[in-house]
Amino acid sequence: MTLETFLLVICAAALHATWNIISKKATGAAGHFVFCYRSLSALLYAPWVIYILLVDGMTWTWPAVLFIFLSSVLHLGYSLCLQWGYQAADLSVVYPIARGTGPLLSSLAAFVLLGEPATAMGLAGIGCIVVGILLIASGGSLRRFTTPHAWAGVKWGLFIGLFIAAYTVTDAYTVKVLLVAPVVLDWFSATGGAALLAPRAWVRRSELLRQMRGKWRYAVAVGALSPMAYILVLYALQMGAHVSLVAPLRETSLMIATVAGFFILKEKVSLPRVAGCVIIVIGVVLLA
Repeated sequence: MTLETFLLVICAAALHATWNIISKKATGAAGHFVFCYRSLSALLYAPWVIYILLVDGMTWTWPAVLFIFLSSVLHLGYSLCLQWGYQAADLSVVYPIARGTGPLLSSLAAFVLLGEPATAMGLAGIGCIVVGILLIASGGSLRRFTTPHAWAGVKWGLFIGLFIAAYTVTDAYTVKVLLVAPVVLDWFSATGGAALLAPRAWVRRSELLRQMRGKWRYAVAVGALSPMAYILVLYALQMGAHVSLVAPLRETSLMIATVAGFFILKEKVSLPRVAGCVIIVIGVVLLA
């Protein structure tokens, strides 16, 4: 990995943590918030996409169209689960579990479905992630697992991680093999997600306006930062960086978001949560 791609991924991690912290503040609007910030993303990045299409052009093929549509569906599922997860539990629980589960599921699929050899480091990485998730969910006390609340953050973190694993592989193939420009892919993904939510938003427009009151500035911020965080990662992949290196490097956002959850969102500071985050980062690095 070159210094340029390294810096791209680090900047992307910082942006990713930032927009997730902002999203946590708008959990009350849930699906309506997702529709608004995805729509704003499409609006804000439209000039850049139009410029690329006019200057560089794009070869439209059925595989490209199919993968762009698939990206829209996967990112929409990810965005909705993220907001619902932040409604159900703290960011310092949901975010690290989600970010750790993505690489975990990708590796398990490679071992079980693709027949890739399970190395000692890979198994150790899986064990670390599982231990980290249990530490974060239990707060260091196994008795908490007897309560439904303890599992709420774990459940949503696992759902979100599943979407992360799916769209990471799909989008990497789209930009590296099908040669779709990263900003074009992300723009069509945002536009497609907004279009899928548009009928619901129109029918419930009064509810949307009520729930979004005081949250439009959050939608603008997430609409601007969320695509940029992911576009930087896609450009790093397109420049030749390997997914197996980019994925763990992105997990630096995990510590940023968790610490911010404690100090900015005033979530309960817990040594087991911090330890769980560190162990998950170690596990992701071992998997790579």
